Amino acid sequence: MTQQQRETVARILHNSPVDLGGDVLEQRELFRQLVSANPVSDDVIAEPGTLGGVPAMSIEIAGAAPDGVVLYFHGGCFAVGSAQASVGLAANLARKAGVRVVSVDYRLAPEHPYPAALDDALAAYRALVDREQGAERIAVAGESAGANLATAVMLAAREDGGLPQPSCAVLFSPWADVTVPGRTHDAGLDPVINGDALRLRARDYLQGTDPLDGLVSPVHADLTGLPPMLIQAGSQEYLLDDAVRLAARAAADHVPVTLDVTPRVLHVFQAFAALLDEGDEALARAGGFLRTHLADGTADRA
Repeated sequence: MTQQQRETVARILHNSPVDLGGDVLEQRELFRQLVSANPVSDDVIAEPGTLGGVPAMSIEIAGAAPDGVVLYFHGGCFAVGSAQASVGLAANLARKAGVRVVSVDYRLAPEHPYPAALDDALAAYRALVDREQGAERIAVAGESAGANLATAVMLAAREDGGLPQPSCAVLFSPWADVTVPGRTHDAGLDPVINGDALRLRARDYLQGTDPLDGLVSPVHADLTGLPPMLIQAGSQEYLLDDAVRLAARAAADHVPVTLDVTPRVLHVFQAFAALLDEGDEALARAGGFLRTHLADGTADRA
């Protein structure tokens, strides 16, 4: 059954007009249509607001008693995507983990190059820590470029000196190296993510920033002192190497890390949980990871 499901998802992506290397204004609308195609359950409560002066979406499941909060960063190569478009994935994570999710609408490139997105992400995190009176019940999460931002927030918090680390991090298909090196993996397997598109969007995002800076390419950072991480990826995605290298970097820097690679699925396959058993199962594992570490309450690291 799952082979048929995987083929259905692959067909949706292959037939999509999304071209992440195309005109950014056109691609924002096409990307929105793709990632928001699946209807959101009626019990999902999604309310727009602000956090630290940054637009954000608060996402809860009706009738649930949230046990912690996840600060979430959407994907889209730093150039497309939004909190609203990613409500479905964020809500599924909220359901599996038993938490409230706050999804950040950080500024996008090329109009707002680095460090605008990180500044927004860090402002939102700082405000959430203030509101929650600490970080023990806070986790960070993100997909693709959003997973990059989630990692960069932890690095920036460490350098801040007075800002505590979250309890843990869940990173879906992280884009962790914006130098976009040559891949050992077959780039032709992934119909949406490819090297040419990533290089173009990286130039839009960086606009002169050194791509080896650890705050834009976490695989080149010293990750010492960061909280436990769960990194999930698909074996058929172009960014598999980024996930593997980020996990290896974390392990080398003595960060508790779990690398969770699901066979024969594509980039951010968790977004297709309604169609794909592997996506639903991966979200269940992510939910369990979040529940465990939020319950530990061991986040108060400077």
